[in-house]
Amino acid sequence: MSTTVTGTIQHRDIGTGAWALVTDDGVTYEIPRSADKKLLQAGQKVKVTGQVREDVMTTAMIGPVLEVKSFEVISSD
Repeated sequence: MSTTVTGTIQHRDIGTGAWALVTDDGVTYEIPRSADKKLLQAGQKVKVTGQVREDVMTTAMIGPVLEVKSFEVISSD
């Protein structure tokens, strides 16, 4: 099932590093490293549409993995 969330991209210094999307509601999703490099910019506010992957585990384990289908940058630092 597709979901759309708005939040801020963060880089976490866990292990080899991990990317997170922290929503306006305070929910943290892990964004795979394979996501578009234009999305993986710490501090930018984005609207992301994707699918939560229940079948994927990561070493960072900072939240559910959100497989990004599309995104829109709202603002950047």
